Amino acid sequence: MSHLDEFLARLNFPLDDFQLEGCRVVELDRGVLVCAPTGAGKTIVGEFAVSLALSRGTKCFYTTPIKALSNQKFHDLVKAHGADAVGLLTGDLSINAQAEIVVMTTEVLRNMIYAQSSALDRLTHVVMDEIHYLADRERGAVWEEVILGLDDSVSIIGLSATVSNSEEFGEWLRTVRGDTEVIVSEHRPVPLDQWMMVSHQVHPLFEPGSARVNGQLMQQIDRLENTEERYRPLGRPEVLEILQGKNMLPAITFIFSRAGCDGALMQCQRSRLILTTQEEANEIREIVDAGVEGIPEEDLEILKFKQWRSALSRGFAAHHAGMLPAFRHIVEELFVRGLVKAVFATETLALGINMPARTVILEKLVKFNGEAHVDLTPGQYTQLTGRAGRRGIDVIGNAVVQWAPAMDPRAVAGLASTRTYPLISTFTPGYNMAINMLKMNGLEGSLRLIEKSFAQFQADGSVVGDVRSMERDEEKLVSLQERLTADFRRLNVPGDIDDVLEYVRLRQRLTHEEREAKRRVADERGREVTAVLSKLQLGDVIALPGRKRPDLAVVVTPANQTQDPRPWVTTEKGWSGRIDASGLSVAPVVVGRMRLPKNVRTRPRQNTRFVQAEFKRHFFDRPKSLKARARISPEFREAVHAHPVHSWPTDDRETLVRLTEDYAKVKSGLEAKRRRVATAQDSLGRDFERILGLLTEMDYVEIQDGEPEVTDEGERLAQIHSSSDLLVAQCLKRGIWEDLDPAELAGVVSACAFENRKATLVGEVEVPTDPMVDALDATFRVWSELASDEQRHQLKVTREPESQFAAACHQWAAGAPLAYCLQAAAASGAELTPGDFVRSCLQVNDLLEQVAKTGYTEAIRKNARRAIGAVSRGVVAVSA
Repeated sequence: MSHLDEFLARLNFPLDDFQLEGCRVVELDRGVLVCAPTGAGKTIVGEFAVSLALSRGTKCFYTTPIKALSNQKFHDLVKAHGADAVGLLTGDLSINAQAEIVVMTTEVLRNMIYAQSSALDRLTHVVMDEIHYLADRERGAVWEEVILGLDDSVSIIGLSATVSNSEEFGEWLRTVRGDTEVIVSEHRPVPLDQWMMVSHQVHPLFEPGSARVNGQLMQQIDRLENTEERYRPLGRPEVLEILQGKNMLPAITFIFSRAGCDGALMQCQRSRLILTTQEEANEIREIVDAGVEGIPEEDLEILKFKQWRSALSRGFAAHHAGMLPAFRHIVEELFVRGLVKAVFATETLALGINMPARTVILEKLVKFNGEAHVDLTPGQYTQLTGRAGRRGIDVIGNAVVQWAPAMDPRAVAGLASTRTYPLISTFTPGYNMAINMLKMNGLEGSLRLIEKSFAQFQADGSVVGDVRSMERDEEKLVSLQERLTADFRRLNVPGDIDDVLEYVRLRQRLTHEEREAKRRVADERGREVTAVLSKLQLGDVIALPGRKRPDLAVVVTPANQTQDPRPWVTTEKGWSGRIDASGLSVAPVVVGRMRLPKNVRTRPRQNTRFVQAEFKRHFFDRPKSLKARARISPEFREAVHAHPVHSWPTDDRETLVRLTEDYAKVKSGLEAKRRRVATAQDSLGRDFERILGLLTEMDYVEIQDGEPEVTDEGERLAQIHSSSDLLVAQCLKRGIWEDLDPAELAGVVSACAFENRKATLVGEVEVPTDPMVDALDATFRVWSELASDEQRHQLKVTREPESQFAAACHQWAAGAPLAYCLQAAAASGAELTPGDFVRSCLQVNDLLEQVAKTGYTEAIRKNARRAIGAVSRGVVAVSA
């Protein structure tokens, strides 16, 4: 009897074909990449690898991208195999680290490989859960470092979301790891229904059994577009009540900002919405109270614990990175248990935590990417809606998109039916990586390893494709040039191809400027509408955009917030309700004032006739039209009209313009491909050599017999895993942190660990002690010198230190209360939520751990350990 037969006999459910195939591959000691939708059950293949290793007396490591997922998987495996068999390593937590099965974050395994840890002895299997994190911009390189660094004898079990280039990724794995099977399943065990909520009705997005958009849905939207009901957004409590009536809870509503999640929660708290029974509410309170044990009462007061606990007991919660980690974990537990029925979450929830729901709600299909508001990609839509449908609980999952004016259901249908989620490598060498690779493999071996990266594999693959495409483009250019020459002779116009090319470029520039003008108008419109709505006062008469002419309305209830203002208005046509920025194409215009009796203000819908009568009794100077106009400089149009080609006969001109546009497009693409081919080859190797050049200058590497070798200083750098690794190493090397006490050391080290998410304008940052001032000044000087050296070596410049958290971190390590430290951070220009504060403290502790290992003197190593203990208290200790 095979071990797979024994494993299957212990399960109380049958496996799907892709799960069985994956397990068979693992039993044959081959690598495997399993790509399947969220919730499809791909982790069973990883769990079989764990069971197989235990049965053979060998080791298996189970890696995950985030600590929360590691904790979750640890508890799952302990239930299956017992506490003695399973360990956990997450950087700041170590449980039974010598066990045969160890769950860990991917960074922990990377560090083990570089340290050539004895824990790797007898390791036969590594499960890499959520292996598509390899595409993560900040941390993706770690996955490739592990895949490239593990001994060839170790079988890798990669578990991934469905990616569109799984064969390419599998081919790379076969190239660098040997025999690897790629198993792809598009099947969702719990089917997903797509819906659109329009006003109070929920419609199927598609016609039954068809890819066509539901006709009834389109009809309702058309009817709504002709009424002022389109202005009224549904409140979150109304949405949840509608879904509750359709048995579509529990639900996750994805909102793409922390403030939006908190605002949604507040909206529900102000309503009468209750989603729990009394028994559920009591159980929630018990779990919450146990989860916050150890957090001081005064900190709980700052965290508005009572209001938060009350919301949870009523069945709804927010979930985002700005929350206290302990609070987030409680929300996750309550949701998984089915006690909390509705969660308002940012998209980070879709990236790994096992919190499936019956329904996923998307209020908008646009998100801010840090630079601009952009449409969701099909991959992002799939990732978010993949949370809907709980295997073993639901027979169907639901994705509900809330309609808003200007949202086209056909575009939503395109998102829902497209499965484009490519895996693109973000691998690039860094200082710590370069040192560790050099230690393990020498120069030639390191270059070979870099050349084996997925990034290089993708670059080389694209070069081959580009070269083939270039040959086709060159043939097209010859053909187009022959056609153009013939047409110039036939039409006998006074010019040549260069004249038309110049004219085409002018027209393209005009088109670009027109598009940019429209985009600017849209951005300005959103800001302007929000600003106007937030300033409207009771009784203001406003003109709103209408179909033929502006409609008049009076403000009955002003907005109570500035970020998403929603004043209540009653129109001259008798419609009464709230309006918001998403429903208005241009900003309203105040055209007068109206006195409103108290009963109209308190019961607007019941008194619409009074308002209508007032509109008839009074005259208000209504604008002729309200339209957003994109304005561009007249010089672009004038340049086009003044060009000699513009005066040619229209038919002749447009014939030549079309051919010339094709010619210019092909030529531009050909030039771009030539540049890519010229720069793609060996670019990672060149970066690696530049890094070694700088490290050699700084004595972290020295040349012995013509070969670079790691120095004692380099050995220290090898143990510093930070985006500011070389800066930290330089500060330690120069001893500028040596004379600081533990609290001062924590504050100064924070400058290299902290990244200000939302800066505010303040004057010079106040620092509590003179030694801190001197140490921070010296840290910035070291960074300035390093940045100059990096530019000279054509390397990416290390991120500049940020001192806005230094005072708050110092005060916390010195024993100050949470409220005082949050105020200190704000005064220094860092607006932090309690969750941000805790996460920043944990990041500082992580870097202090490395200082404790790599400091040049016992004094600084001792102070670093003391600083860790000082920071690890209260909410920070509970969260850790």
